[in-house]
Amino acid sequence: MDRLLKFLGGAVLGGLVGASVALLLTPASGEELRARIQDEIERVRTEVSDAARERRADLEGQLAALRAPSKPGPV
Repeated sequence: MDRLLKFLGGAVLGGLVGASVALLLTPASGEELRARIQDEIERVRTEVSDAARERRADLEGQLAALRAPSKPGPV
């Protein structure tokens, strides 16, 4: 699980760096570039928020399953 989280973190970071470099190297006016960067920041913020919300729901479900009384097995 730890390896998966590290991979996903690296992929997200790499995507952000790549997108930033692409935006900075593309010819555009300063105002247009600022608007594009702001749009990209808002998109990433929304994606991170959605992913956090989904992960929280998953973890809360796992916690509820762990807290639920277990059925007694054969003795």
